[in-house]
Amino acid sequence: MGIFSRFLPKKKPVEIKNTVPKEKETIRKTFGVYCQSHHKTADGKTLCPKCTALLATVMLKIQRCPYGITKPICERCDRPCFGAKPTEEFRAIMSGSQKRMLLKHPVMTLKHKLK
Repeated sequence: MGIFSRFLPKKKPVEIKNTVPKEKETIRKTFGVYCQSHHKTADGKTLCPKCTALLATVMLKIQRCPYGITKPICERCDRPCFGAKPTEEFRAIMSGSQKRMLLKHPVMTLKHKLK
């Protein structure tokens, strides 16, 4: 097999993609959509103090994730790192804004669900 190995296709190295920035963007937009609809903020970019505090906690925890840049989306993670109450609030926000996210950001929502 050594003689013919030069004719075989070369194996490409596994490419590791940093998914953290995209996930942060998705979470920020989801929080904006949720806060706008539930807490009546002016637009999707301004958050109420409660959502701002939870978003800051989530962003800090994502940055410190033990999986690093290869982390799965938080919904499918086997070891949530937020603590019990923040994890519950975070999941409520993410699931509570699914339909609105699909209407406002359809491509982003579908890409996030396909991960």
